[in-house]
Amino acid sequence: MKHDKRHTVLGRLGGELGATEAPLAGITVLDLSRVLAGPWATQMLGDLGATVIKVERPDGGDDTRLWGPPFLQDGRDDSDAAYYLCANRNKSTIAVDFSTPEGAALIAGLAKRADILVENFKCGTLAKYGLHYAAMQAVNPRLIYCSITGFGQTGPYAGRGGYDFLIQAMSGLMSVTGRADGEAGDGPLKVGIPVSDLFTGIYAANAILAALHHRHSTGLGQLIDCALLDSQLAVMANQGANFLLGGQVPIRRGNAHPNVVPYRDFPTVDGTIVIAVGNDAQFRALCRLLDLPDIAADPCFSTNAKRLLHRDQLETRLRQATASRSSADLLAAMEAHGVPGGPINTLEEVARDPQVKARGLIKEMTRDDGTKIRAFGYPAQFSRSQPVYDKAPPRFAQDTADILARQLGLSKDEIDALCAKGVIATEHCARNG
Repeated sequence: MKHDKRHTVLGRLGGELGATEAPLAGITVLDLSRVLAGPWATQMLGDLGATVIKVERPDGGDDTRLWGPPFLQDGRDDSDAAYYLCANRNKSTIAVDFSTPEGAALIAGLAKRADILVENFKCGTLAKYGLHYAAMQAVNPRLIYCSITGFGQTGPYAGRGGYDFLIQAMSGLMSVTGRADGEAGDGPLKVGIPVSDLFTGIYAANAILAALHHRHSTGLGQLIDCALLDSQLAVMANQGANFLLGGQVPIRRGNAHPNVVPYRDFPTVDGTIVIAVGNDAQFRALCRLLDLPDIAADPCFSTNAKRLLHRDQLETRLRQATASRSSADLLAAMEAHGVPGGPINTLEEVARDPQVKARGLIKEMTRDDGTKIRAFGYPAQFSRSQPVYDKAPPRFAQDTADILARQLGLSKDEIDALCAKGVIATEHCARNG
């Protein structure tokens, strides 16, 4: 295997020269989820080397295939949206209607051979088809069954559907996101990406790995109940602690930090930068480079707690000082003085950033038809067992026939018969009817 310089350095740091097998090689995941939270979790498992079989509806598949533009190949009816591509690499895909007895039997057969099943249907949906945890656990006691819903399997909201925007609102996240009251453009805002879905996917993958470790010692699988609301509350972090421990109901502060000052955006001659001072020494260094000795010596600003009390006065003086400097000069001075800060980049600028390039964070994969797909990769560097990028996000139904033949031993005639009944779709029968 060929290793680049970055991986060689990582290998040396870990006491190894080169990578070995991916961390989850040999683990099979049956992915019954769609849209984002579930697919995000299973993509993470696929990045780590698990074999992921994504199950989609025969009548078009995962809804996100159509959530564009942009599409991979604009103008083509069978092209996939960028939204779908962001969460479905390192997977194979089959199209099965498990609302039919024949389709449910196929899924049960695959679950019997799987290590992990992930689903994100409303509570009770899969029980109608005999695919709920109790039924799957009976045929495969080692199966780790992860259910992802908006509100969990218990409680008064268990039967409700859950969506990212709804959860951002109900969890309190939007109450702390947006411009402060009285400022232009004030009011609660959602975050610019679906963080409640993404956090839930990350927590689900983490819980699955913990259950795998538990199974290693006990031989038994288990049910994991993940909820968007639960996950979003867990990542309220310092804002949640400010309320639970300090009794403070957090408010919107725009880009200002609730606990640290100065820690926000500041104007320059040619734009805006971020200054993120984390301690008193960094604050004094900032004052030196901005030629503000009186601010550095003022007892009102000597500690973070005091700077919080005098936030408005301090930030006004700092804005006056930064507004006379160019972004590039100010950021260079901050780096030289050890003051954390950076530009506010567009994604186009991020893609050109030398740190992003040095870390190899943008990966390229190729579909079997030669189409190139770029994506931001798994965000951890391993010294021994590297993540993989073997499979570009699959075309609809491209693996149905192969997986049913290999995993369940179905013949071509049996597969064709299921296609004819609409129980499954393959690339051939999906295209030609």
